[in-house]
Order: sequence, then structure tokens, then C-alpha cells
Amino acid sequence: MSAIEFSNDEKMLIVHKIKNYFSEKLDQEIGQFDAEFLLDFFSEEIGSYYYNRGLQDARAVLESRLENIDEALYEFEKPTEFAH
Repeated sequence: MSAIEFSNDEKMLIVHKIKNYFSEKLDQEIGQFDAEFLLDFFSEEIGSYYYNRGLQDARAVLESRLENIDEALYEFEKPTEFAH
């Protein structure tokens, strides 16, 4: 799987959040380049774990909804008699 790609606006927002995190939580300043490099690292090396978890969650929701639809369809069935 290739790295997760973000639009320029998304990337700017995420990089801003990375820089703020380093500043507020780690009391360290991180430059734009380093923050972008860190984002690229997480996208390439860790992003697929989050992506796959999102797919698993979506699959579970879809399966649940399909089960509800299947049950609803059975409710519409009419009784039948077989003539022999």
C-alpha cells in the first residue's frame, strides 16, 4: 500500500498540529520541514494501520446494516403453500 496522501490544506493543518504538539506537550520547537518529514513517516509507516482499522470499522457497520435489511426482507415474505 502506498502512503496516505493528503490535500495541501489537510497537510498544512496536520503539520500545524504536529508543530503545536511538539511545542505544547514536549516543550520543543520543530520546524516546518521536520514536521512534514514526520507526517510523511507516519503516513508511510503507520498510516496503513489506521486505514485498515477504518476499513474494519466500516465493514462491521455495513455487515450490521445488511443484516438488518435481510431481516426486514424476511418480514415481507408471504406464506406459500405447495400443491402436490
